Amino acid sequence: MSIEKLSIRQIKAARELLGWSQRDLAKHSGVSLPTIMRLEAAGGELGGRKSTADAIRAAFEAAGLVFIFRNGGGLGVRLR
Repeated sequence: MSIEKLSIRQIKAARELLGWSQRDLAKHSGVSLPTIMRLEAAGGELGGRKSTADAIRAAFEAAGLVFIFRNGGGLGVRLR
């Protein structure tokens, strides 16, 4: 089973929905702040190591977010 890759736009939208700063995401995901900053500056799909992407996604999902990949309207994120 393939897991869809998050986009940087989804990451930024997810942080906004939760009212999280980059520092908050770093704290909740265990990913360093410089790494969060570097990833978000790149744009496009979330790059970096799979373990980093998994940690970021897990932090958002634990906070109650659901990522949308195919719904006819494009990528997105919503509160569960």
